[in-house]
Amino acid sequence: MTEASKIKTVAILGAGPVGLAAAAHVLERGMEPVVLEAGPTVGHAVRQWSHVQVFSPWEYNIDKAAERLLVETGWNKPQPDLYPTGGELLEQYLEPLATRTKLKDHIRTQSMVTSVGRVGFDKVKTKGREAAPFEIRYQNGKGPEVLRADAVIDATGTWFSPNPAGANGLPAIGEREVQDRIAYGMPDVLGRARARYAGRCVAVLGGGHSAIGTLIDLAKLKDEAPTTEIVWLLRGDSPEKSFGGGSADQLAARGALGSAFAALVASGKIRSETGFRVSQLSRDGEHLRIDGGAGCSGRFVTVDELVVSTGFRPELDFLREIRLSLDPALECPPTLAPLIDPNEHSCGTVRPHGARELAQPEPGFYFAGMKSYGRAPTFLMMTGYEQVRSIAAEIAGDHEAARRVELVLPETGVCNGPGPSLSPTGEATTSGCGGPSAALPISGCGAQAILAVEPVPAASACGAPKAAATPTPVPAPSTAASGCCGGPPVENASACCVKDEIAKAEGKKGCGCGS
Repeated sequence: MTEASKIKTVAILGAGPVGLAAAAHVLERGMEPVVLEAGPTVGHAVRQWSHVQVFSPWEYNIDKAAERLLVETGWNKPQPDLYPTGGELLEQYLEPLATRTKLKDHIRTQSMVTSVGRVGFDKVKTKGREAAPFEIRYQNGKGPEVLRADAVIDATGTWFSPNPAGANGLPAIGEREVQDRIAYGMPDVLGRARARYAGRCVAVLGGGHSAIGTLIDLAKLKDEAPTTEIVWLLRGDSPEKSFGGGSADQLAARGALGSAFAALVASGKIRSETGFRVSQLSRDGEHLRIDGGAGCSGRFVTVDELVVSTGFRPELDFLREIRLSLDPALECPPTLAPLIDPNEHSCGTVRPHGARELAQPEPGFYFAGMKSYGRAPTFLMMTGYEQVRSIAAEIAGDHEAARRVELVLPETGVCNGPGPSLSPTGEATTSGCGGPSAALPISGCGAQAILAVEPVPAASACGAPKAAATPTPVPAPSTAASGCCGGPPVENASACCVKDEIAKAEGKKGCGCGS
């Protein structure tokens, strides 16, 4: 066999939905896929959130090349309009794909990749680099192994690299010392982890879909165990951004999730703390103390358990000898960054993209799936399927197919606006893409309050910007507010701060930090 006719070997790192889809496309292109999965089975990360129902129905969760392989085995395709859980995704799709199709001979589980490089080349050496095969080193039960490949698709995801609780991207001070009181991602609060959370005071940090899903499940748990207390810690000042596009979202389940959450917040089942930027975690007797901010905004809550749902980040250490070009903020391919940057890209929908946007300075190396988004949120499985279709075509030399777009993504219903607000009935409403939306009432500096449907006149609090309206404070025995401007905890700190502002305006000494 000549070098030109040699069958290409493509190493695929990760056997999740996107990794297995990549293998299906590579195989269909007449190439040799080798899938390395660190876990004991395929879909190891999906197994961690098997209790979670996905936003998109089956029609969006099955890759076309994977489906063609499954059909050959007599597979019964799930009903396209039903919404699977992670467990159903495994049982009805990923496991049959990995065990009943031609892919079964191409998957190596319990194979943890430790490093990737080029045979005979360190990162610095250039001449002849492109012609050298990749060297992938991995560990399994037999010891260290080496795989050589013509191309590499890294679809390892980010699930096992969660962001820490600290608002500055670093672990909060003391976070490592209180790990026994912290869970990351989406714990199964209604199932495997029920005993840990029932009847306890639980704080959830984050404003994305993982946080919302966990808060909704905790509210269901509270129905069964009424002494359960729920505290939502939100770094931002606009909780309505977490409510999504409501009925305008073309993925109905995603829109419904936001609407259901908005109603829960309005009902008072969930106590909200906006503008809460975690700085320190420590033990307070049998409880966990969570400190947020400093100075005027300094305050703390005391809970039993903390769920950190602040997103994920890519693991890059094992790629030190690969030449990578990453956006300095998002740690994703630079060409992709403008499409997904949450600082600039206000719409949750990202246009389809492929090999061109995902290419790296290291020829033949690609990120795909959730890892391709770096630290950015809102990734959809169908986006990953289009990525690997394009990448496989590019590796095979079919550049025209690699450039072609074969996917239309559903709109989120949220674009250039803060998202829906609450109606008087507690339902999420939106004025449409780009339209204005009334802000939710928020509590002022130091106030421990539940978001209320009926607002009361607002006043600025301890130097905080004026809100349109604030709710009537509802004291909470499990939390304590810092005094004005970072002083010691006091009763009715919010009222103190308001009086202080009035006093200062009149040139008088205030109650906590007046001059």
